[in-house]
Amino acid sequence: MQTPVEIDFQGMEPDAVARAAIDDHIAELENRFGRITTCRVVLKNPGRHHRTGGLYEVSIRLALPNGKEVNVSRTPPADERHSDISFAINDAFKHARRQLQDQVRELQGQIKTHDAQPVGTITQLHDDFGFLQTEDGREIYFHRNSVLEDKFPRLTPGTRVIFVEEMGEKGAQASTVKLLGKHRLRP
Repeated sequence: MQTPVEIDFQGMEPDAVARAAIDDHIAELENRFGRITTCRVVLKNPGRHHRTGGLYEVSIRLALPNGKEVNVSRTPPADERHSDISFAINDAFKHARRQLQDQVRELQGQIKTHDAQPVGTITQLHDDFGFLQTEDGREIYFHRNSVLEDKFPRLTPGTRVIFVEEMGEKGAQASTVKLLGKHRLRP
């Protein structure tokens, strides 16, 4: 690591056992993933906060090359195991390890990317079927049964949808049609 590990004990005296556990977890992360440039760990004494009910909170910030970061803030759920400082530390580092693993995979180009579903605009509607226009100007047929969540009656010309295209007997058709919410967000 390029800089020393920062461990901040908030609302409590520094604990040698907790410090040793944190050092062990960090050493494991460096051995497994390497190239962690900075690490800061904050342990918050549970006190008698109404929100956490006597449970430790642990925050971890790991800085990686190329400006990537892993940030884990474990505000404990209603789980009494977080009243044990060792459990709280282990749980937070478990989540940090998972996020770090994802970041490393991304840096190494091992993450699969999925093509975005095509977006279309409803152009024609009939009793049991309709047509939509793709972004590249093609017109595609769809049947009312292809519209998810029985929302065929909500369709009007100009409605934006996402769809799955496949080849039918008479050409391209949409096998699945789903309404888009505002700003192209799914409802």
